Amino acid sequence: MPQIAQSKILILATDGFEQSELEVPLNSLRDKGATVHVASPAKTLSPGEIRGWDQADWGRTVPVDQTLEEVDANAYDALVLPGGVINPDKLRVEKKAVDTIRRFVADGKVVAAICHGPWLLAEAGVTAGLRMTSYQSIRTDMENAGGDWVDEEVVTDQGIITSRAPKDLPAFVAKIVEEIEEGRHERAA
Repeated sequence: MPQIAQSKILILATDGFEQSELEVPLNSLRDKGATVHVASPAKTLSPGEIRGWDQADWGRTVPVDQTLEEVDANAYDALVLPGGVINPDKLRVEKKAVDTIRRFVADGKVVAAICHGPWLLAEAGVTAGLRMTSYQSIRTDMENAGGDWVDEEVVTDQGIITSRAPKDLPAFVAKIVEEIEEGRHERAA
């Protein structure tokens, strides 16, 4: 069971991530001592950084630590998938992104997705039988992917954490810390 201050966390995102859904976990987890890296596809609006979406328009940029192709899932304890409509929609057509999510899940590592981020869990084929939540507008998508959707601020099932929206970020981050400190999870067959 790694303590949060000794953990390594990967945030997977691209242009169009919901500003708060990347920045709050990034900053909060770093403040707790975790090493947090941001990875994205090599092709972004500006080389070496990704641009957020802040409610109704483009927001601030965040530096990228590595490209998707450079990601080694074995080097991390957890994966965070921020939402926004644009970000997960772009990432779910990136084979390496979907494969990375599958690897984290298969290895029993913590995977946390918020808002529209659970779209990526559905694309990776890991939602069947999973008790989960998401942004309300993708509820049907989650149910069609086999998820048992509930309307709660944070839901954890087999180490996979889901939350609905930016208002749930405090509970989302707290649950990430708790699950990392619990350690690896066995997945139901």
